[in-house]
Amino acid sequence: MLSLGAGVQSTALYLLACEGRIGRFDAAIFADTGWETRATQTHLARLKAVGGDIPIHDVSQGNIRSDALDPDRDFVSMPVFYITDEGQSGMGQRQCTNKYKLRPIKREVRRLLGYPHPARIPAHVYADVAVGFSKDEIGRVGGSGRRYLNNVHPLLDLDGSADGGQGWTRKDCERYLRSQGWTEVSKSACVGCPLHGPAQWRTLRDNDPGGWADAIAFDKAIRHARPGRPGRQQFLHRSLLPLDEAPIDRVSRREWQDRQVDLLDVIADEAAESGDLDGCGPWMCRSGQAVSR
Repeated sequence: MLSLGAGVQSTALYLLACEGRIGRFDAAIFADTGWETRATQTHLARLKAVGGDIPIHDVSQGNIRSDALDPDRDFVSMPVFYITDEGQSGMGQRQCTNKYKLRPIKREVRRLLGYPHPARIPAHVYADVAVGFSKDEIGRVGGSGRRYLNNVHPLLDLDGSADGGQGWTRKDCERYLRSQGWTEVSKSACVGCPLHGPAQWRTLRDNDPGGWADAIAFDKAIRHARPGRPGRQQFLHRSLLPLDEAPIDRVSRREWQDRQVDLLDVIADEAAESGDLDGCGPWMCRSGQAVSR
C-alpha cells in the first residue's frame, strides 16, 4: 500500500508504480482533512484519472476546520499562534497530523487487512506501507509504531539519482514528474495551515481567492480564547496579526522591523519563505517535529 500525501515524493511513487518501475501497490490511501486546498483536490482528481488499477482510497477523521471552531472541544488541534493578555506568545498543540492523517490511514489499513477495530490482528498479519521519504530526508525515516503496519521507503532503493548514488532525492522526484508531464505538484496542506511560509500564503491569495477568503474568515473566527483558556487570542500567522494584514509579501528585514512585527527573526529568515518543503505528510508534520503515533 502507499501512504499518499499527494505531494512531490508520494506522487512520484504512485506514478512509478503505475508505470511498473517499482512494485505495484494494492491501494493508495489519501487522508482528507476536510480542508484541503483546491490545488490538492485538483491534483488528486488527476491522479485518480491516470491511476489505472491502483485504487486511491479517500479516508477522513472529520473536518479540521469545523472541528477547530467547535466550542465544545478543549483545544484547536492545529498549531495556531497565540498571545495572552500578559504578552506571552507561543504556538498551540500540534495534534492535527496524528488525528486527521495517521488515524484514518491506520483505520483503513486495518480494514483492508480484514481486521477493523477493535478486532485483534494476528501476529503474522501486517501490511507494507510505502512512505515517500527521499534520501535527503533520511533523518525522518522511522517505523509506524504499529506491529501490523510496516513502513517501507522505496525512494531510498531507486537507482538513477542525479548525484550518482543510490536513492532518489526530492530533486530527482521533481525531475521525474516533469518528464511525465506533471510540472506543478503543490505541497499538500490545509487551506489555513499555520505552518505555511509566506510563499504559500501568497500562492493562496493570488491563485485561489475563495481559499484566501476562507482562511481570513477562519483566522478571525479563532481570534478569541477557547473555553478554559481566558485571556488568549489566536492567529493563523506567526506575526500575531490578522491574516489579511500579515507580512506575506517579500520585503526586507528593515521593512519588517519598521512594522514592528513580532517574531521577526523567524519571518525574515529566508529558509522560512516557502515553509516546510514537504507539506503535510502523514508520517511527519510540517514543523519537522515527530508526531505522536
